[in-house]
Amino acid sequence: MVSKSDVGIILMNLGSPDSTAVPDVKRYLSEFLMDKRVIDYPWLFRKILIEGIIVPRRAEKSAEAYASIWWKEGSPLIALTKQLQTAVQHDMDVPVEIAMRYGNPHPEEAFDNLLKKNPGLKEVIVLPLYPHYAMSSYETAAEYAKEIYKKKKYKFKLSVIPPFYDEPAYIDAVAESMRPYLQQEHDYVLFSYHGVPERHIRKGDITGHHCMKVTDCCHVQSPAHEYCYRHQVFITAELVAAKLGLPREKWGISFQSRLGREEWLKPYTAGLLETLPREGKKKLLVVCPAFVSDCLETLEEIAVEGKHSFMNNGGDSFTMIPCLNIHPMWVKAVVKYCHQIMEEETV
Repeated sequence: MVSKSDVGIILMNLGSPDSTAVPDVKRYLSEFLMDKRVIDYPWLFRKILIEGIIVPRRAEKSAEAYASIWWKEGSPLIALTKQLQTAVQHDMDVPVEIAMRYGNPHPEEAFDNLLKKNPGLKEVIVLPLYPHYAMSSYETAAEYAKEIYKKKKYKFKLSVIPPFYDEPAYIDAVAESMRPYLQQEHDYVLFSYHGVPERHIRKGDITGHHCMKVTDCCHVQSPAHEYCYRHQVFITAELVAAKLGLPREKWGISFQSRLGREEWLKPYTAGLLETLPREGKKKLLVVCPAFVSDCLETLEEIAVEGKHSFMNNGGDSFTMIPCLNIHPMWVKAVVKYCHQIMEEETV
């Protein structure tokens, strides 16, 4: 058994290129897209597709997109994760480090920093900053942390905190971060989540016969829900909407960031942003609860490209509600969740 003084915390996020230079963006895209849990094709085909076609075609455009949202501190996602680390550390009496699934800082660096701060470290608790379980987000972060841990043969115990999509503190934080924006005139609230291929949902179904096979599968009780991204994002939106008292006809769910031609979760955010104004929903609020830190997919894809599309198709006003970032209630939620796990893991 270990005491709380022998514990360290790692907050693990997605990652970003080291800079907006095309070589750095190429390196980042290759690492990200070559992940077998992101694009789960056979290795050779994936290698040819990613490094022979996708990265050469996308790198320059992606570099421009990153440059358009880059801060003087660097990547917004990295900067915001560091700010979260500082805020969480202020309220915790154990060391807190950050790590990224792709790019820097690497999990090994985070593990080693914790050991430098406490050579007698007995346990490290990793919190993947993904509210929902998906093989291309939470799962790959958790498994990568475990892979590095085993490879380096660390002596301390490693624990990974599960997704928190329905945790009351997280739901409260999302709702309260949205509440001020609901005071402005609006017709509709769109919960835009990062998309995944429908194939991933079926592949992750531990029962083999529930996800996207049973009518209204996400609302029919099943063990599959523990690993079902689609079910979990629905629950998050429904809990937040209920917390805020949003009428059902005043909000909806969509999925963004589609890559490739296969079928991804629907409806697509890009398509809705074109059609909502024609349905009379001309004053729009968009929130992205799958992301806890603002990043390329929120600051550029939604706040710039999404807004442009919506306004060009007849919209009157468009507001992207910022991610949780370092909202005080989100900081409290992270601290509470870490303490909760520590209570379970330590004496």
